[in-house]
Amino acid sequence: MSLEKSDELKELIAAARGVEKSDLVLKNARILNIFTGEIEDGDVAICNGYIAGIGDYEGIEELDMDGRIICPGLIDGHIHLESSMLSPAEFAKAVLPHGTTAVVTDPHEIANVAGAEGLSFMLESTRELPLEIFFMLPSCVPATPLDEAGAELNAASLNSFYANQRVLGLAELMNSYGTVCTDTEIISKILGAQDHDRIIDGHAPSLSGNDLNAYIAAGVESDHECSTAEEAIEKLKRGQWIMIREGTAARNLKSLLPLFDDEYCNRCMLVTDDKHPGELIEYGHIDYIIREAIKAGKKPANAIKMASFNAATYFGLKKRGAIAPGYRADLVVVKDLENFEIEKVFKKGVLAVDKGEICVEVPTFEKKESRYPRVYHSFHCQELKAEDFAIAETGSKMRVIELLPEELLTKEIIVPTSGAGSLNDVTKIAVIERHKNTGHVGVGFVTGYSIRNGAIASSVAHDSHNLIVAGTNDADMAVAANAVRENEGGLAIAVDGKVLSTLALPIGGLMCNRKASYVEEKLEEMKAQARLLGVPEGIDPFMTLAFVALPVIPKLRVSTKGVVDVDTQTIVPAVFD
Repeated sequence: MSLEKSDELKELIAAARGVEKSDLVLKNARILNIFTGEIEDGDVAICNGYIAGIGDYEGIEELDMDGRIICPGLIDGHIHLESSMLSPAEFAKAVLPHGTTAVVTDPHEIANVAGAEGLSFMLESTRELPLEIFFMLPSCVPATPLDEAGAELNAASLNSFYANQRVLGLAELMNSYGTVCTDTEIISKILGAQDHDRIIDGHAPSLSGNDLNAYIAAGVESDHECSTAEEAIEKLKRGQWIMIREGTAARNLKSLLPLFDDEYCNRCMLVTDDKHPGELIEYGHIDYIIREAIKAGKKPANAIKMASFNAATYFGLKKRGAIAPGYRADLVVVKDLENFEIEKVFKKGVLAVDKGEICVEVPTFEKKESRYPRVYHSFHCQELKAEDFAIAETGSKMRVIELLPEELLTKEIIVPTSGAGSLNDVTKIAVIERHKNTGHVGVGFVTGYSIRNGAIASSVAHDSHNLIVAGTNDADMAVAANAVRENEGGLAIAVDGKVLSTLALPIGGLMCNRKASYVEEKLEEMKAQARLLGVPEGIDPFMTLAFVALPVIPKLRVSTKGVVDVDTQTIVPAVFD
């Protein structure tokens, strides 16, 4: 132990005994005891960023809590930070006021674009933020052999990153099929994580029975894809931790409310997975999920524990997630548990947020194009033409992807080519390879998107983040896609041959380097335009579109190679006899 650490520990012990004043004492507080679910009255003494004790204390600085309730800082156990479309600094500014003091991110979005360079960029750009950002290493880059990503990450390329203390394990094993069939590369990645004594996250919607047993036996310890309580309980019974997801595209909270009950809550945590800035600012982050659970009649203490201590326990973040001697002083202050409105946030004992205003410096990462060329210049494809979106197949039947409101799952519908109009809203959709200029374009059809005129394009297309576009005619699809290409990434809407609006996402084609308020304003403007074009409520025009390109969630998706049957991991024709 260094002399500095020895002195700090001695100071903490002295403060805990009360023989020396603490750095900060939160007086007259009510404290949520995570271990018992009780509310205690007393002072919270803080020394060197840690809690010295709870009781009666004096501090060099004292703040009167006036009976406010102090809870542990909130932790999002599974998020793709890039999916907020914000740079890491702007993301921190968006979530800190909502009581989030730490997140665990899987940077597989930027890794699919820029590989190891993308991982290094995320680690460096998040290092000095007041929001602690921990990492799980992407396990599936690309997600499946049917994807054309900008890079590939094998087990050997991941191993060096485990030396970083903020890397906690191997991120969601989306290729559950490959896992249970003992794919050699997946097995190597699992063993790499286990050799470094790290945890492994899962992603296995609807997996059950012996295949679930095999998946868990492989070392997968969690799942965030449960859409029913029955599915979640089966996985809990087999030893997995369950991440209850309530994000922008996927909202599983209502279906999983039974997991907040006493018999299940100790093995569950709260996550957002993907969250747009508008929802972060308007509704909140993890605090929003807590409020919704409480409104539904669930115990506040259970919900808060699931949002703090449980995540810390699962990820091995020692001395976090509770208010007790020796624990990190990451704290939130609320007036009452019923409304759970965040008034103050303390990070390592320092007031970070007061009444919604950030009180600490949030450094902006200086753009480093020479060090991260693939991050800042990620578009490599030719200008698109209307004929690029022609359907090569012929036949009497169409295979149509049915989108489900507020769900990531899709269904397959087969209709006669001549009778496709009976669905009322069949929309053409295409995915264009944009990383290596292969010229590949996969085309299919969706129903439920309901756009009546024009086209909508995006470079946010999970997980390989090729260029995706949906529209009513090939000409507008080309105009919208080219607008994204010219911006080196982003979103675009085109109608009648003209670009209606754009949002540039120049960081990997995924993130904007402008303030969250700007991104929110542009997103809301473009969502409103999409609604006027026919995209219904319950279908996020951009987040939902992004997931149509992810070939690991049943039933049908679209890749650069065509329509994908996820269950069989094969390319199937969009039109056939």
